[in-house]
Amino acid sequence: MKFRLLMAALAIAWAATPARAETCIASQYGVGDGYHGKRAANGSIFNTYATSPYTVAHKTHRFGTVLRITNLANGRSISAVVTDRGPFVKGRCVDLGRAGANAIGMGGTARVSVE
Repeated sequence: MKFRLLMAALAIAWAATPARAETCIASQYGVGDGYHGKRAANGSIFNTYATSPYTVAHKTHRFGTVLRITNLANGRSISAVVTDRGPFVKGRCVDLGRAGANAIGMGGTARVSVE
């Protein structure tokens, strides 16, 4: 009985723990690289200029997950939906469509927090 209560308490505590923010370099994709207008990994057509919702490629998060991405240089942030896989460059954790990159004031790359 005590073991079950302990396990239930641990499960509740684990579920209530907020996810840790990931800090890394974000990049932009969809302009001049052939991805705009092509099918994303989740089956949708990728539109780099879409603002509703902003889209993002991430290596491991489930498709449909909404991530809060914050540019650490200026504090601007967006919510973006995971629709694709990537980036495939070491040290980078997300690829943003052009609209999302513009919204957080990002040039080609930026140091970001991903939650």
